[in-house]
Amino acid sequence: MSEIHKFLFEGLPVRGVLVRLTDAWREILSRRAANTTHGAYPKPLQNLLGEMTAAAVLMQSNIKFDGALVLQIFGDGPVKLAVVEVQPDFGLRATATLNGTLDDAATLSQMVNVGNEGRCAITLDPQNRQPGQQPYQGVVPLFGDHHEKLEKFSDVLQHYMLQSEQLDTTLVLAANDQVAAGLLIQRLPMQGAGNLAGGSSYAHEDEIGRNEDYKRISLLASTLKREELLTLDADSILHRLFWDENVLRFDPLKGDTGPRFSCTCSRERVSRMLLSLGAQEVDSILQERADVEVGCDFCGQQYRFDAVDAAQIFRQPDQLPPVPGAVH
Repeated sequence: MSEIHKFLFEGLPVRGVLVRLTDAWREILSRRAANTTHGAYPKPLQNLLGEMTAAAVLMQSNIKFDGALVLQIFGDGPVKLAVVEVQPDFGLRATATLNGTLDDAATLSQMVNVGNEGRCAITLDPQNRQPGQQPYQGVVPLFGDHHEKLEKFSDVLQHYMLQSEQLDTTLVLAANDQVAAGLLIQRLPMQGAGNLAGGSSYAHEDEIGRNEDYKRISLLASTLKREELLTLDADSILHRLFWDENVLRFDPLKGDTGPRFSCTCSRERVSRMLLSLGAQEVDSILQERADVEVGCDFCGQQYRFDAVDAAQIFRQPDQLPPVPGAVH
């Protein structure tokens, strides 16, 4: 069962989160594999999307925010877009768009950042957005301080977290066709809170890279190997890494309170999308075929609209319920 484990190092300004996605991750992969148009993800893209999914759950669990967290990477490689959405109740979904083929050993830059134009975006979309309110979004490149291409997605996110929160962060991520997992270790601000949602914490910049407790625990976390993260349970991982630390653990989040696959697509959302296309475009499709068919890239659900359905959409558009959310 997919689960989230939060913990603190008692008396120290350091916190951690461990995420293991099993059934939720396999549901995402099985739905993609059942897609007769696209088929299963190639192994390197599967592993990248799994790391992204684990990272998005880590980030959502680490902030106090009533809304969706959307993690995206996009660029100039064969992987045009990869996106993960995690709701505040940890319902999650993920998808990626691939043009062409990938070598089994393809790296992050070969997939998304061939010309060093790739970007990573994190969007926070409030659940009940007020009129005129825009989602908060932060964007970072897929290269380091000296424009060197980054080949580990964890390095991209560590760079982002340092920029957005001005807090030291250590991430270890791994994924295969069975498990997507991640460990996050973060230095807590000496006062106040971090600012993933856009506040200011520049007063804490003088602590960056200097806190000895964080540096020690970060070093321990960095010894975690990929196979250990994928195969060991949470208790084994935390004991193996921090057996000599005073770790205060909280009850794990799993089942109804934990991460699980959930898609927010609906017939109403698709109706709104057709309405935005316009009657002329929809009519041109219906002249060529019996209905308009729209498939959800996240869950594979197919929605069909015949001429009568389309006429109803454009005749009474105000009767469509409003649809919130960032990603359709």
